Amino acid sequence: MTINPNAKMEESQDGTEVYNIDPLIVKSHYEIDYIHSYAQDSRFFTSLGKKKLMGTRCKNPNCGYSYATPRMHCMICGSETEWIELPGKGKIHSYTTCYFGSEAFLKETPFHLVLVEFEGIDSVFLARLIGADTEDLYIGMPIVAKFKRLQSFSPTDVYFVPSAEALKK
Repeated sequence: MTINPNAKMEESQDGTEVYNIDPLIVKSHYEIDYIHSYAQDSRFFTSLGKKKLMGTRCKNPNCGYSYATPRMHCMICGSETEWIELPGKGKIHSYTTCYFGSEAFLKETPFHLVLVEFEGIDSVFLARLIGADTEDLYIGMPIVAKFKRLQSFSPTDVYFVPSAEALKK
C-alpha cells in the first residue's frame, strides 16, 4: 500500500471561459463516442435506407390501433404489434418553426418540424419539412416523404416536402 499525503492531481494550462460570475456560467466542451443498439426499432431505421417508412399495427383484432411512430406493444390494449409500411404521402397535422436547435441543427435554423397525418393511420409522425417558408405552411397541407441518399441510421434520414397538390391552394 502506498500512502502519499503530498499527492497532487495533474494540472494543465487549459483555461475556462467564464461568461458570468453570479450565477457562474462557464463554457465546457463535451464529446463522446456512444455505441448503442436500435434493438426492436432496427427495422424502422434499416427501412429508411430502402426508401420505406415503417410503422406498426396492433395484432389484436379487437383493437388494430396503428402507429406512425413504431411501438412494439400497443399502448391501447398492450398486445404485440406488427410492422406495416406507411404511405409516402400525408398532410400536416400541426407544425412549428424552430429558431434554435441542438449543436447538430444550429446551423440549419430556422427549420420546420411537422406532425404528419397519414390516411388510415391512427397516430402522427414527427419529421422535418423543407421547401416551404413559414408563411406558406398550413394545417392539412399535402406533403410527401423524401429520403436522404446517404443513410446515417437516424430519424433525420426521412424528411418531407410539400407535394405538387400544395401548390394548387
